[in-house]
Amino acid sequence: MLYLSRQPFKKVSFINEISEEYKIPRSFLAKILQKLVKAKIVRSYRGVKGGFSLAKQSREITVLDVLEAIEGKLYINLCLADKKKCGFAKHCPTTLLWSNVQSKVTDTLKKANFEDLSKQKV
Repeated sequence: MLYLSRQPFKKVSFINEISEEYKIPRSFLAKILQKLVKAKIVRSYRGVKGGFSLAKQSREITVLDVLEAIEGKLYINLCLADKKKCGFAKHCPTTLLWSNVQSKVTDTLKKANFEDLSKQKV
């Protein structure tokens, strides 16, 4: 996402460009890109002049969007995902703590967009 965000108007023709730049195995990257295309975060183009580009502006794409497109809904603790899977959920003194942490993490990831991240220098 950072690679595409740093070139918002360019169609990246080859997965190899991103794979080499970020040292990500090509097959792993292809699977990630498929999930991002399915989530309509990235657009794919077929054929000889095919490739990938952002499906919307980088400022509209949050870190939470990308993580959830790849991993599914994020939960800090299993009890937040499904109270039935935790036998202590009804009487657990930490449920409120996990819920507050979940909200803060989610809010932080929602505020982080790829336009801002792509401008940061390391």
